[in-house]
Amino acid sequence: MFDPMSDLAGDSGIQDDEGTSAPVARSGGHSGGDRKFADEIHSVTIHAAQRTFYIDLKKSANGKFFKVSEKSRGGQKTTIMFDSEDLDKFIAAFQEMKSYV
Repeated sequence: MFDPMSDLAGDSGIQDDEGTSAPVARSGGHSGGDRKFADEIHSVTIHAAQRTFYIDLKKSANGKFFKVSEKSRGGQKTTIMFDSEDLDKFIAAFQEMKSYV
């Protein structure tokens, strides 16, 4: 199984796009100075009430993976990564949760 953390070189260099509450596609660079561990394929930014979420599809030598980051107004950031092969499982879980909202 793909481990996106196996060659993690640093942060994503996320930039905050103020103003909209809908998902916004972003083009991205890389992070870690000159040390690049993954290429960004596609990114979406979601502005929520108190937080901004960044969803990135990336590709490294180990394969494709998703990186989901949350940045609070206080500047704290949390990130999770999961293998692209597991996307359908996440979508199904969100669809199930949506039925309870």
